Amino acid sequence: MPPPSESKPVDPVVEETDAKLKGKQVATAESESEDDDEPTAADAGADAGHTEQTDQKKKKKKKSKRSKIKEALTGKSSSVGAGSSEADLQKAISSLTPEQIQEFISLNPALAREVAEASGSANPSADEAANQLRKMKLQDIMTGLAASGKNAKDMGSYKFWQTQPVPRFGEEGQLEEGPLRAQTVDDVSKEPAPLVAGFEWVTMDLTNDDEIKEVYELLNGHYVEDDEAMFRFNYSPSILRWAMMPPGWKKEYHVGVRAIQSRKLVAFISAIPVNLRVRNKNVMCSEVNFLSIHKKLRGKRLTPVLIKEITRRSNLNEIWQGLYTAGVVLPKPVSTCRYYHRALNWQKLYEVGFSPLPANSKPQYQVRKYALPESTATKGLRAMEEKDLDAVMDLYKRYTARYDMVPDYSREEAYHWFVPKIEPSGEQVVWTYVVEENGKITDFFSFFSIESSAIGNAKHSVIKVAYMFYYGSEVGIRDPSDKPALKLRLNELIHDALILAKRFKFDVFNALSLMDNALFLEQQKFGGGDGQLHYYLFNYRLNPISGGVDRKNQLDEVNLSGIGTVMP
Repeated sequence: MPPPSESKPVDPVVEETDAKLKGKQVATAESESEDDDEPTAADAGADAGHTEQTDQKKKKKKKSKRSKIKEALTGKSSSVGAGSSEADLQKAISSLTPEQIQEFISLNPALAREVAEASGSANPSADEAANQLRKMKLQDIMTGLAASGKNAKDMGSYKFWQTQPVPRFGEEGQLEEGPLRAQTVDDVSKEPAPLVAGFEWVTMDLTNDDEIKEVYELLNGHYVEDDEAMFRFNYSPSILRWAMMPPGWKKEYHVGVRAIQSRKLVAFISAIPVNLRVRNKNVMCSEVNFLSIHKKLRGKRLTPVLIKEITRRSNLNEIWQGLYTAGVVLPKPVSTCRYYHRALNWQKLYEVGFSPLPANSKPQYQVRKYALPESTATKGLRAMEEKDLDAVMDLYKRYTARYDMVPDYSREEAYHWFVPKIEPSGEQVVWTYVVEENGKITDFFSFFSIESSAIGNAKHSVIKVAYMFYYGSEVGIRDPSDKPALKLRLNELIHDALILAKRFKFDVFNALSLMDNALFLEQQKFGGGDGQLHYYLFNYRLNPISGGVDRKNQLDEVNLSGIGTVMP
């Protein structure tokens, strides 16, 4: 699952000020919840009668207000469940002003609904809300919290997650890793749970052009968008088939909900089987993705029902673990990564409101800053061909052995994910390049394409986005290890990846702080985004894995990341 909103670059002035003065606390390898002390990108257009400096001040003020409320509840230097006792929570709630209570609840739509139901009022007073908060545990209050409340109303329901086999907040120390609940197929219901009147379960046939078009239209209209409703993921049918139909895919994992009368598709969730290496164990998982619900049905508790149904169908195939990502805090993140963005066509990104104009700068300066050479520089670099598959797969396995959580691909899966292909529509989904020296593949890198719709923009309808996928280099497998040499090599490779992406008319190159990305993101002029991605394992307890950022939400070049899993 993606973040609850599309990530955008953070204004550098806001980020620098925040990092220096506030000491941002963010969910990392050792965290047990997300900190909302995250700056929001300033209005890039600055065309509504406000100066950029005024916009920045407003954003800072809003962010500061939210962060102070969270700090009051969680403690600025302690993570949820570890440094905050229930007594501390009661004291903190008592110290909040009515305005702060309302603001905090507004950050967590799931919590707002629970408080309203418990109080018996659709709009409880601050006193009533505070009284209900005092009855809750800290981890229940934090579940569902996100920098944005978008799409979190159902996902963040702590009552739902209390019933699921997931790790709990507050579990301290080194934990025994492994499944949380043992089951057999005999324990699994053979029928789906009933839906509310007027709706029915369906299995979507993504080989059928009409049905995949329905999925595409649902996602295009109701999937993840940014806080200001300016951008929304725009997955093409080709990308959807690539992401949801790898080797081993099952039709029954493409789950839909239709309105009986109109036959309209109003909700969807999917999964693919993935053999995930989790430290020294291989765990067969269902990788859950593309959860989407029609906007008019959000808040109707469909999300838990969809999750239960995809779980039931996976269980019937004797898959008991699940891998998923979200931008909201749920019990309990395995790791948290930060989004980073590298402008390729800065002028276009500025015109659609994606990239802010830094203070005391001019558009032409930014265009010059992000300019790239016409030609790549790495000797022996070429597009991957099918004949390279075994060599690339071997390098992938040896290089990713350094990570704690990574897909263990079969040859057929590696072919699907890595080998570039031109679809019948003329579209290309994935780009993979290799470096060949004296007949040997020494390096490879890959990226894939997802467009984002620019909502309501008169000049541009879409942003073409390249996403960093997997890479590997013989330099990183040397014994003894040589991090400076690897850093140099990765910067050479990724610089060429940027040049190639620019050549293919991409507008921006996105990456997470996972893998060894901290070695090149800043050097290649990636800027930190306002989005985070939490990784979760369902029915599996796992000690935390570094997400590549430190407690100030800055790149951690020392520890890097143990996450080696990228979900389209």
